[in-house]
Amino acid sequence: MSEPQAGIFAEGSTSHFFLEFTVIDGIGAGQLSETLAKAIALSNVGVNRVWAFGADCWRMIAPAGSPAELKPFAAIGEGKRVAPATQRGILLWLHGDNHSANFDAAMAATGVLAPVAMLQLEKIGFLYKDSRDLTGFIDGTENPKGRGQQTVALIPEGEPHAGGSYVLSQQWVHHLSSFHALSQAEQEAVIGRTKPDSIELEDDVMPENSHVSRSDVKINGVSQKLYRRSVPYGGVLEHGLYFLAFSCDIRRFDNILQSMFGVSGDGIHDHLTDFSTPVSGNYWFAPSAAELSLIGSL
Repeated sequence: MSEPQAGIFAEGSTSHFFLEFTVIDGIGAGQLSETLAKAIALSNVGVNRVWAFGADCWRMIAPAGSPAELKPFAAIGEGKRVAPATQRGILLWLHGDNHSANFDAAMAATGVLAPVAMLQLEKIGFLYKDSRDLTGFIDGTENPKGRGQQTVALIPEGEPHAGGSYVLSQQWVHHLSSFHALSQAEQEAVIGRTKPDSIELEDDVMPENSHVSRSDVKINGVSQKLYRRSVPYGGVLEHGLYFLAFSCDIRRFDNILQSMFGVSGDGIHDHLTDFSTPVSGNYWFAPSAAELSLIGSL
């Protein structure tokens, strides 16, 4: 069986670092691969690590082995309501319960990568209350459990790059003053769940533009399930959600975002986008543990 990167499924972390790098122009595939191999080999005791790569970067370091569906993120939406594209080359997600160890690991990896890649986005995430988003609603209620996580998140056995995963990352900036100005009932209508215990609203009171309605998508009867690992980030001046999700099929991301941003055919957008704005968007490939270990030796 193809083993995934273990950090994808390590849950309960209280501290997170999300680092997005752009490969420096003119860097050759050989130098990039060798430098990445050094960064991947760093020993970080107590830190969960997940490495993922944009389409162009992955094809540089593994030109003979790229998932057929892998592509850069393209903006989705229209007018003022758009999920923007900021495609970068390398994603490193570090997480665990020791913030100091995560910080040290982030500094070490960034230092090793410095000759080939520039750090373009850094978000430090944290556990908020009992795994809630900063809006106060529980996050990831519909996540699969047990083996269902790997079924949803990983390219299945028998297919090329089995054990790898397609990844979507987005930084969302929340407008909490506007959201918190709503009554609890109004907030629940935006999300589609009750606030205290995250129970989905009944069909007869579920708004068609609620977050649940727009993100619970079926295509030809197949539910577009994801394994979400999103984490709140920020402080007083700016705060929001670093959305991170893993899937066996990259098209699931497109289908859900098209529904949320009103371009799936019915013209309805997710009401949550009136209170939170995406400012980044990337598609990545997180190779299996075995494929990751081959970087630098191909």
